[in-house]
Amino acid sequence: MNYCTLNISQEKRRVNKMKNCLVVADPNKCIGCRTCEAACGIAHSGGDFFNTNVSKINFNPRLNVIKTAKVSAPVQCRQCEDAPCGKACPVNAISNENGYVSVNKDVCVGCKICMLACPFGAIELASQYRDGEVVDQKGLKMSEEGNPTVNGKGRVVANKCDLCQDRDGGPACIEVCPTKSLKLVTYDDNNNIVEKKDDDEREVS
Repeated sequence: MNYCTLNISQEKRRVNKMKNCLVVADPNKCIGCRTCEAACGIAHSGGDFFNTNVSKINFNPRLNVIKTAKVSAPVQCRQCEDAPCGKACPVNAISNENGYVSVNKDVCVGCKICMLACPFGAIELASQYRDGEVVDQKGLKMSEEGNPTVNGKGRVVANKCDLCQDRDGGPACIEVCPTKSLKLVTYDDNNNIVEKKDDDEREVS
């Protein structure tokens, strides 16, 4: 375990004692290289990414790097305490437990309402995989016996940052960022950062 991984693990243990934590990016350091995006996709691929047929890999990053002429930064879930996406979900597939917002993909119906409700644009739809295969969507076509059958379309579900909860080293995006523009903070830490930035801007103006 290298120094970077050790630090992330220690930081993860610290923030898990709090109700909420999130990954924040410093746009002044981000170079838009999308290394974080690639690391996220690999961390959630569910298999040996480099030794498996590409068509059988679940490569769906849970963050997206946005680049403009002046700034670049990843867009990812803010782990809202009072999550609008969870409130909007008609089937209660989204909940805030253990300090982060999670999606129950077995319950999600891919209706896109959470995407519209998220104020940060941090949710997308992605194909659901099981055992290396895209899960078929059922329920839109009935068999002669009256049972839901495969309609020829892959099942899609809400896809968002889960802070790499199942990864020992913490969020993969933080570990690989070459400019250290990403960090894991508590909700209180983030509020303090925002308040300091507002104060600095007021002093300049």
